[in-house]
Amino acid sequence: MIKEPTKETVQAWIHLHRTHRLLLERVENSLKNKGFPPLDWYDVLLELHREKSAGLRQYEIGEKILLNKHNLSRLIDRLEKNQLVGRHACAEDGRSNRIKITNKGEKMLKKVWPVYAQSIQECFGVKLKSGEFTELSRILSKVYYSYKAN
Repeated sequence: MIKEPTKETVQAWIHLHRTHRLLLERVENSLKNKGFPPLDWYDVLLELHREKSAGLRQYEIGEKILLNKHNLSRLIDRLEKNQLVGRHACAEDGRSNRIKITNKGEKMLKKVWPVYAQSIQECFGVKLKSGEFTELSRILSKVYYSYKAN
């Protein structure tokens, strides 16, 4: 029988989610105030940039992005409409496409990163000491990789 979580476990869970939501909201506002698209656009473009000319199939993008995967098809449609990505026939599966970042998408990444980086630093980077980031990363990785191993 699985026992109930401790009060400390529940409190840590609550803080994790509240902090996550607050930080994303602040980063989104920073981007919006500078006239940039939402963070999920950057998230997809970054993963496509990392793949260079190979591109990714939609399910591969969904596996790599940090943010919510719901409505990924519509997000890719919006990116394509804004000429930030292009769809290309997939050699290994004729029914699907490889999504590739365009030159315009690459330029968008370069414009957004300084605002995003500054927002990360202002909202998060100044709150902890170096060793605390190391410890936080270690703790979160421990939870994350315990699931990835299964």
